[in-house]
Amino acid sequence: MSLHNIKVFVGCDPNNCDLEQMMVLDYSIQKHSSSPVDIIWMQLSHDSSSFWFADAESKSGWRTEKWATPFSGFRWAIPAYCGYKGRAIYMDTDVIVLSDLNTLWRHPIEGNAVVAAKGGKSTARLCTCVWDCAKAKAVLPDIDRLKNDPDAHQNLMKKIKAHPELVQPYQDHYNCIDGEDLDISEIKILHYSDMGTQFSHKYSIPRLAKNDTQHWFDGEILEHPRQDLAQLFDQYYQEALDAGFKLEDYMIEPYGTFYKASQKKYKGNQVTRDTHQASWFKQLIQKFKPENKTFHLDD
Repeated sequence: MSLHNIKVFVGCDPNNCDLEQMMVLDYSIQKHSSSPVDIIWMQLSHDSSSFWFADAESKSGWRTEKWATPFSGFRWAIPAYCGYKGRAIYMDTDVIVLSDLNTLWRHPIEGNAVVAAKGGKSTARLCTCVWDCAKAKAVLPDIDRLKNDPDAHQNLMKKIKAHPELVQPYQDHYNCIDGEDLDISEIKILHYSDMGTQFSHKYSIPRLAKNDTQHWFDGEILEHPRQDLAQLFDQYYQEALDAGFKLEDYMIEPYGTFYKASQKKYKGNQVTRDTHQASWFKQLIQKFKPENKTFHLDD
């Protein structure tokens, strides 16, 4: 990993469920970036020498049982992985990059802030963010505590909520959640975040079924409301194949069973799910409620 390249850390499944997402993300980064990019795939591993080692039976390495995804807590480990030096971009694997990452890479992280993320005064989404690894050292627990505490991910979310000044907000469309009513030309990084409507399911689920394997997402699968975005994924998927990218290049020895929270009751988000079913009375009440000052974070 070069010290001079843009470093992108990507959280992804350890059982080859996300191959299509990984290929499309990789291709989209290379297509648009004007600088060299190093991608570090963060996947659970049985290799005790791996930074991402986890063994549920012995309760050693990463404790994942309270995570929503197989990689939820990995984002907090990135500054330690980098030796608390330089910068690092984190993103989930369900992302298509539609702009040059150089601009995001150089985004200011000022004052007490240790990470740049989408948000404002009352919200932040750390699912695509930029770490100042040196500044983060004073805020994050040491790596052993981070790995061994099953509540670490939730506790750090609470810490960020209590101290929103730790987040430098970027207001541009670098973490566009499922379209947000924007034209594709306005989106710089598309995060097709709703796990139930992800464009890759139509490829990955049949592929996994051929090998008698199931996807890690166990919730209801629905059609995404933005067909133009679904077509965009298909376009990038085919472009990647035509450019010589192959799903096999992203395969690893499957990790096997891991512990995480179930998504059987997963509700998605307000962008992808029908929010018009609420009664007119409930909508009226919401309209005139006092402004909520609570600081919100993604999971």
